[in-house]
Amino acid sequence: MKRTANAEWHGDLKSGKGAISTASTVLSSTPYSFSTRFEEGKGTNPEELLAAAHAGCFTMAVSAQLAGAGLTAASLETTCTITFEKLPDGFAITESHLDLKGKVPGASQEAFDTAVQNAKAGCPVSKLFKTNITLTSSLTS
Repeated sequence: MKRTANAEWHGDLKSGKGAISTASTVLSSTPYSFSTRFEEGKGTNPEELLAAAHAGCFTMAVSAQLAGAGLTAASLETTCTITFEKLPDGFAITESHLDLKGKVPGASQEAFDTAVQNAKAGCPVSKLFKTNITLTSSLTS
C-alpha cells in the first residue's frame, strides 16, 4: 500500500507561498506559507499534519490493542502536540506528545495502560520517526 501527497512552492521562504494536496483530495491545494509555519497565518504546516497523522494512527492502534484484549472503546480522543524548535544546528521536531482520553467500559486500568503502551510502540506513525528516509529529486529550469 502506498499513499501520496504533493507540495508546491513559489517564491522565497518568507514571502513565498505553497499548497499541499493529497491523492484522496481531502487536502486539495491547501495553502501553507512561512506565516502558517512560524507565525499564526491561515493555512496548514508540516508539523500540524504530522500531529494529525500521529493522533489518528495512535488512536486507531489503541482501538486495535483494546480489541485484542476483548475490549471495545466507547470513545478515544487523542490530541497530539508536535514540538518544533530552533536548535543551534537548525529547526527540528523535538517531541511528539500524545494526550489520550479514553472511555472503555469494563477495562481495568492495567488493561488500558497495556493497550496504550503497546499502541504507542506499535503505531506506524510512531515508528516513522525512526525510519529510513529515501529521496529522489529532479531539477528543471
